Amino acid sequence: MDYQISPKSQNFNIPNPHNFLIAENGDLFLDIVQQTLGELINYHQEYGKTATILMAEPDPVIFLATFWAGIMANCSLILANPNWSIGEWEQVFNRIGQTDLQFGKIPKIANIDHVNNPVNMRRSPFPDGSILIPTGGTSGTIKFAVHTWETLTASAIGFQQYFDQSQINSFCILPLFHVSGLMQFVRSLITGGQLVIWSGKNLENRDYPQLDISDFFISLVPTQLHRLLHHPQTANWLSKFTTVLLGGSPPWLELLNQARRHQIRLSPTYGMTETASGVVTLKPDDFLAGNNSSGRVLPHAKVMIVDPQGQPVKSPEIGLIKIQANSLSWGHDTQINQPRLTQLITDDLGYFDECGYLTLVGRQGDKIITGGENVFPVEVEAAILATGMVADVCVVGIGDRHWGEVVTAVYVPHDPPVSIQILANSLGDRLSRYKHPKNWIAVDTLPRNDRGKINRQLVIQQIQN
Repeated sequence: MDYQISPKSQNFNIPNPHNFLIAENGDLFLDIVQQTLGELINYHQEYGKTATILMAEPDPVIFLATFWAGIMANCSLILANPNWSIGEWEQVFNRIGQTDLQFGKIPKIANIDHVNNPVNMRRSPFPDGSILIPTGGTSGTIKFAVHTWETLTASAIGFQQYFDQSQINSFCILPLFHVSGLMQFVRSLITGGQLVIWSGKNLENRDYPQLDISDFFISLVPTQLHRLLHHPQTANWLSKFTTVLLGGSPPWLELLNQARRHQIRLSPTYGMTETASGVVTLKPDDFLAGNNSSGRVLPHAKVMIVDPQGQPVKSPEIGLIKIQANSLSWGHDTQINQPRLTQLITDDLGYFDECGYLTLVGRQGDKIITGGENVFPVEVEAAILATGMVADVCVVGIGDRHWGEVVTAVYVPHDPPVSIQILANSLGDRLSRYKHPKNWIAVDTLPRNDRGKINRQLVIQQIQN
């Protein structure tokens, strides 16, 4: 790559993180940072290079301390999920090659030599200061967005400006190796706020910390919010946050209405790993007033709606979402020898209204064409979930000689289940007739990842086998 990355201390005034972390063993954070930083400095002195580090640390305090030490030592950091399967780890090692140092829960895989051995090894080809964050979206194929400390802080500063907060206090229950969890750490650290690390399972069991959360942000995915709202006590607790950020996958209308009934200060967001989290966000006051969009564009970004040729379309025409942002990643791990990304035309479809609010329609790649009509699964899924008759649902298109594709609802029934006829009739006039599923298939579970995203290709394979 043709860029140089400077240590963050040369560009940012970072507060001392000694007391900002509220977590089990959080008081050990700074000690672990100093110990790890010493190891990384010794590595540099012994081998004459900064280390490329693979991180799959399940303990959140150790993870964050190692990450922060790596940033200060200008290392290249590769973030990983400690719970990946062997097959997923094989994907990862085939993509990133060998690394200098490893921290955390990393399996030993036959025929892949990835043991710490800094001498005469083929290094991962990532420049000093790179931060590789895993993403896979709905495809199920693991890849990494290549960020830097500068792109992450650009996102955090844009967030701070948009919400007009001097300090960002974050209550984190999302995985730290994903951008959604990691950015909560970055926002709180660089603004001098506090960061609480808590377990999502604890919240579902109505185990809350003894803490004033009135000036805290919490980030959730729709499936988490759906589960938490089942308990009135938890819904009341959520309503005390200054902002409940909601992202990762599209929410459905009934979920938004349920949150509004509980007076939860919800803030739906639109962003992705490649943009270092949200670039469009709805403010809570707008949400409580009845706005169901994804909100307005944050200060560090520019978002346009374009046609398939990349040309702008007039509002409120639907088109592909194009993003330019200071937080945009340099590219993916397989693109490191190509010029840095300056813009990103996504697969997402949406439109801006006359007030500058963005509404998402669906993904171009998920579109079902049935009898010549376009159907977007997100809309159909939202209508089915709004009936309250299923626990979960995924809508896909299955090839058909007559229709081209048929709309198929793969769903997890409630216990006790209702009949398919009742389910089909419940849609009524919620959808145009051509959008109604022709097939209904009940399953025990749907393949969602830890951010709530569903793998549609896996669903299709599941019902065709």
